[in-house]
This record gives sequence, structure tokens and C-alpha cells, in this order.
Amino acid sequence: MPGTNLTRDEAQRRARLLTVDAYEVDLDLSGAQEGGDADGSGHGTFRSATTVRFDSAEAGADTFIDLVAPAVHEVRLNGEALDAAEVFKDSRIALTGLRAGRNELRVVADCAYTNTGEGLHRFVDPVDQQAYLYTQFEVPDARRVYASFEQPDLKATFQFTVKAPEGWTVISNSPTPEPSDNIWRFEPTPRISTYITALIAGPYHSVHSTYEKDGRTVPLGIYCRPSLAEHLDADEIFAVTRQGFDWFQEKFDYAYPFAKYDQLFVPEFNAGAMENAGAVTIRDQYVFRSKVTDAAYEVRAETILHELAHMWFGDLVTMEWWNDLWLNESFATYTSIACQAYAPGSKWPHSWTTFANSMKTWAYRQDQLPSTHPIMAEINDLDDVLVNFDGITYAKGASVLKQLVAYVGMDEFFQGVQAYFKAHAYGNTRLSDLLGALEETSGRDLKTWSKKWLETAGINTLRPEIEVDAQGVITSFAVRQEAPALPAGAKGEPVLRPHRIAVGAYELAGGKLVRTERIELDVDGELTAVPQLVGKARPAVILLNDDDLSYAKVRLDEESLKTVTEHLGDFTESLPRALSWASAWDMTRDGELATRDYLSLVLSGIGKESDIGVVQSLHRQVKLALDLYAAPEWRETGLATWTAAALEQLRAAKPGSDHQLAWARAFAASARTDEQLDLLQGLLEGTEEISGLAVDTELRWSLVHRLAATGRADEKTIAAELDRDKTSAGERYAASARAARPTAEAKDAAWASVVESDQLPNSLQESVIGGFVQTDQRELLAPYTAKYFAAVKDIWNSRSHEMAQQIAVGLYPALQVSQETLDATDAWLASAEPSAALRRLMTESRAGIERALKAQKADAAA
Repeated sequence: MPGTNLTRDEAQRRARLLTVDAYEVDLDLSGAQEGGDADGSGHGTFRSATTVRFDSAEAGADTFIDLVAPAVHEVRLNGEALDAAEVFKDSRIALTGLRAGRNELRVVADCAYTNTGEGLHRFVDPVDQQAYLYTQFEVPDARRVYASFEQPDLKATFQFTVKAPEGWTVISNSPTPEPSDNIWRFEPTPRISTYITALIAGPYHSVHSTYEKDGRTVPLGIYCRPSLAEHLDADEIFAVTRQGFDWFQEKFDYAYPFAKYDQLFVPEFNAGAMENAGAVTIRDQYVFRSKVTDAAYEVRAETILHELAHMWFGDLVTMEWWNDLWLNESFATYTSIACQAYAPGSKWPHSWTTFANSMKTWAYRQDQLPSTHPIMAEINDLDDVLVNFDGITYAKGASVLKQLVAYVGMDEFFQGVQAYFKAHAYGNTRLSDLLGALEETSGRDLKTWSKKWLETAGINTLRPEIEVDAQGVITSFAVRQEAPALPAGAKGEPVLRPHRIAVGAYELAGGKLVRTERIELDVDGELTAVPQLVGKARPAVILLNDDDLSYAKVRLDEESLKTVTEHLGDFTESLPRALSWASAWDMTRDGELATRDYLSLVLSGIGKESDIGVVQSLHRQVKLALDLYAAPEWRETGLATWTAAALEQLRAAKPGSDHQLAWARAFAASARTDEQLDLLQGLLEGTEEISGLAVDTELRWSLVHRLAATGRADEKTIAAELDRDKTSAGERYAASARAARPTAEAKDAAWASVVESDQLPNSLQESVIGGFVQTDQRELLAPYTAKYFAAVKDIWNSRSHEMAQQIAVGLYPALQVSQETLDATDAWLASAEPSAALRRLMTESRAGIERALKAQKADAAA
């Protein structure tokens, strides 16, 4: 949105001038059920009154406070009324002539409800016709609800008073009080940043419990809409939460820093979850309405633990500015997965396998885009940070933290973290504060490590160099490190880095690949000798970066590659299998392994893969490879082979198992022959049955979607399914299925609803875009390439960030893999003068076309 940016320089100047003490925020949400349109203006607003007390370091100084609001009624600084029409411009209220020392500001405004998942989001549940509200403030959207100094280093206490409709519940960061005349008066919070304040209001269903430790009781709450209450597995969620409390309090040596801990499953949420202090919001798709695989429970648990970790790292101690966003997110990601791996009684001790298989592949993909950047990115303004919630910030950052833990030692790492929390509680920090603490506890000099890992972009490649004698005994072994050129357009130079890695030796025993030796060492520079292997018989497989300690592409030597190709499914442990699968996928994306050979590799090994998360990742990767990386003339052959194999695996899977469900979804996503589509139709109608397979609500929609995309399900079929599932989820699935139909009329209607109108809420817009883009419909979608480039800049300039990014990324013609699409993108980039954020998204999408062309060429040559 224009006029809502804030630069780092402005924030630093404001932080030098001001110390913020307290906010009192009074919100009148009494009209929320009707949409807040009491005066018939159509604005959908609520009254917001903010009093903020702050100190100024200088007399007579000028500053500003942030506010995004349709109307401002009163601005009063130190008792003096200011002309709102004069001082309120560009989402800022100018404050001039400050007193030295204490100042008091009062702002009364009409703020707007949103349907974009930013600010105060309002949603009406089709099941009960009740309104449900929640806030989402990260990065800069507290100012959509109350006047605020919107930057993380101006912490304050917050006291919320909320008037709400009869029968509603209101939840905030402080414990929920008893209302009086439908007014909820919350106690002040500890000192926190604006972006982690929160309000959730509506007739939510709740379940309550406690966490008790060392004589302290922390109230726990779980909330969702009543229409989801029958599906809420509160005991399971509480169990994961308590496990996190136990492990984090032990490792951090710091008691949970807030008065209570609520987790609120909210509708139409853009992200996975948000770490509001003591009031975490989570997307309500994590309340599972139908059978899901254990991988879904594992991902949900990681999300729960990620947000809980933020209560310390992010909320208790907060970054000074958004250039350390990576540290905030990486720490929460690393510690949540470590908790799953190491906490006593964890259901997911294999969580590092999942990390290698999903998070790491995201990081490697992001790090090979033209927009790749150092983990410690240069964040000059809010526009920079809004597009920086990416695979570098989350996944590469967490990978490098895992490497840092291997480098300094786990005990030393957590001792440093403990000192860091004690030194900076309720304050703000920079990266140097954490590294300084870790240097003290570990004795390692981290300045060079930090410079090479955090201040440079790109991925290193590690290759083994092995020499053996005639008897097969190793005479020389070394690890060669390469620093490939950064992608065209990326800033910086490739660098070699220090790596702490393990080298694993594996032998075939009884048809299984078993690790017989593990050597851990520091790799630095171009060539690092590994003398421990010299004089020993060459094993069947030598795996660099075993245990996935470091962040690097790994290549196998010729003999190891041959063994792994034949026996990939035969590793006894899941992590080396995941690393081998990831390496094969990486080679496919790089055009080093033909898509048809990748398909053969997967089909030869996936039947032995026990880890359901790995199986589901392979399903996604094979489909992506066939859709984008296969030579166009062979693509249909590959898809037919894959679909037939999926059906075979589905029929062979253990009835009722996770594998059966995963294969059912994979088959449904690519069924193509009349016979296969007849089976989908039969499963939907109940005339066909696969033993043990429950065709429940979610699976039914998968079947309907594919039948719609192939022209087998018309509007009547979609409407009938929606009639069975009259929920917000049903509405999303129906919208997606309608957009997926293979007709010009369906595509035109979908396009118009997203591009030519701005009325769809965020979740429906996302669903329509997902349905519109069908990989079997390239020709039908081709005319929209020109329409996309004609519309995208205006959309970016006129929609909110979340809504605009959905469209800019989701409707880019990624399926039109051709030189013409590259040329059209280049012409647009040359003429459109886009903002830096939009330019970045466009160059990332362009890089996808370039990669696909290279991979298609490699596949055609195979």
C-alpha cells in the first residue's frame, strides 16, 4: 500500500529520540457482528482511542506516530488539540514541538476491519453466521488498529480495553478478565513490541488446562470456532505444548516469561502461525477435519513448538530492527525441531529427517535464485522485510544455526543462550549480542564464521576425492569444497566456508545399507584431507555431511552413486535416505539428472521408504519434475507411468495406513485416463471401494477437484459437494474446483474475480488462484500471459501486500516454459519501473522458467 513504508534510518532516528512507556488502547468492537457499518457508510470500521506516554530526549523535537485509518477524529498532544486534517498524512501523524522528558498523546480514529489477514481481520462463519475477529500485526500492522510507534525497538506496556458484542469472548496478551457490561479491561502487559500485541474476539469455543512446574502454574487455553470444535484434538495439542514448556525452560534456564499461554486456531490466516505474546494465533487448517498422515501432525507440532520458542526468542528478547528477522525465525525453527528430536517421549525423534527433506530443500531452492541474499540481509525499509519471509530467513538460517551448534557444541550453545536471555530480558538486541555470548561459552572465535556464513550468499558443494589400490584399500581421501558462481543478478561473490561435517561409511549387510564408521571433522578451504579413512577397505557408500550437520550441496563419488541408485531405499536409517533423496532432487533441478531418470530412481526406491513425510515430499517433487522439468514431448509418457505406479502403490498399501492415504492423494492429483477418472468418480459416488480407504470430506474434495479439472465434474457436482460441506473450507474447495474447470468461461470468471475485482477475502483468492493454474491446461492458460503483465503493477500498487503478493506470484505464467515467457518478463522489467519488492518477486519467477528450460533440455538429451 503506498504511503505506508518506514525506512531503517527513520526508525533509528525515532529510537534515539524516544523512549516509550505505555499505551492504553480502547477499542469499540460492539458493531463487529454487523460489520461495523453502523452509520451506513460501507466502510466497516470500529472506533479506536489510543493514549500513549513517551519520553523525548530533546525539547522542541519533531517525530511521528504511525496510523492506517479511514478517519481521524482527535489528536491531542500534551493536552493541546492538533488539527487532524493537517497532521495526519501518508499513514503518519506528525508530532511537533515535543517536551523534553514526558509527553502524552491521545488519538481517536475510525480504523477498518479487513478481509486480507492484515490488521484486524473479520470473518463470518457460514455455519453459524457469527463474526470472528483476530489481529495479525507482523510486520507493520498494529497501526491498522491503534496509533503506534511501529518498530520493534520501541517497546512499551499495553493495556487494552475492548467493548464487544454480547456473548463474545475477548483474548489478548494479558489474562482474560471478567467483562462488565460487555467491556473487557485487560491488565497491562510486560514491555513488548507492537507487532506481538494481539486481540482475538468472537464466540470462540475454548478448552482450558494448566502447565505446572516448580510450584508455578501457567494457565493454558486452546480456542477455535464452534463449527470446528468436534475436530479439535485438544489433549494432543496440550501434550505437545507441555513437552515444549519442559524442554525450553530446561534448555533456556529461564521461566516462561508471560502470565498465560493461549493458542487460537483462527480462520483465513495467511501464515502458519504468529507468536503474539501469550496469545499465539494458528491457521485453523491445523484442526484436522479428516484423516491426515502423521507427517501433518509432525508439521503441526513443529509449528506449535516454533511459536512457543518465540516467547523467549523474539518476544522476551526482540531484534532491534528487521535485519535480524532471520535470527528470530531461525532460532525458533532450529529449537522447535531440536525439541522434537531430543525431548524425552517425543513422537518425532526423526525430525531432522523431516528438516533435511523439506526445510533444507526450500533453502537450497531459494539460495539459487537471483534474489538470493546473505542470511543477515540488508533491510533498508519495511518493503524489504515484507518479501524477506523466505527460505533464506527461515530454512537456511536454521540450517546454519544447526551448523553453529555442531561448531561450538550443543551444551556450549545453550549456555550462551541462557546468558543472552538473562542479560537482555524485555529488551532489544543485535546478532553481535548472541555471538558474543556464544564466544564466551564456547571459546570459539565466531567473527570469521559469522562473516562467511551470515554475510555472504550462495551454497557450497562438497565432493569426495578417493584413491584406492588394487585391493580396494583407500590410499587417499579428501573433501573438495567448491563455491559455485552466484545466480546471474545476485549480489556478492562466492566464498568457501568453514564446515563442521560428519563423513559416514556404509556397507551392504543382508541387503541393507548399514553405517560402519562415522568421522566428524572441520572442513575448510578447497581441500581437506581425511586421514582416518586411509588404509581401510573402501566401503560401499561414502556419504559426506552425514547427519546433515552443515548446509551444502553434496555429491557422491561414482561407486557410491551406483550403490545408492540401486539401494537408496535400503539405508536402515531415515536420515541418510533423506539426504540421498535430496541430493537426487537437487541434481534433477540442476539438470544433472534427467527427469525420466529421477522418476525411475523414485519408482525403484519409494516402495521401501517408511518415512511418510519423505514419501509425501517425493510425491510433490515427482509431480513438479514431470510438470516443469520433463521434455514436453515425453511429459505425457512420464505422467502416465507415474499415475499407473501411484495406483499400483495405492492398491498394494496396507489398508487404513498413512501410506495408503498419501498414495490415494497422489493418484487423485494426476489421474488422467478414462479408466482412472472412472475410479475417482466411483470412489466419490461410493460405487468403488479400496479396502481401508476412508473417502472422507477432505479426500472427497481432492476427487472433485481433479474431476473438475479434467471436465468430468460440472457446476452441479461441485454445488452438490458444497451442499454436503457447508463450511468455510467447503467454500474454499468449491471456489478452487470451479476455477479448475477446463473451459474458457471458467478461466475468465476466475481471472475476473481475482484481477478485475478486489472483493475476495484472502483465503478465497488463494483458492481461486490455486484452481485457475492447472498443469494440464497450458494452452487454455496461454492467453493470460499478456493479461498478467498488463495488470500486475497496478495490482501491486492498489492492493495490500499479502493480497498483491498472492497474485504476483500465483498468476505468473510459470507453466508457459518458453523463451517467449522470458522475453515477456524481461520486457516488463525493463519498462514497468516496479518497486524493489515486486521486481524481486518477478525475477524469482523468471528464474523458475530459466531453470525449467535447462532441465527440459537435459531430459530431452537423456
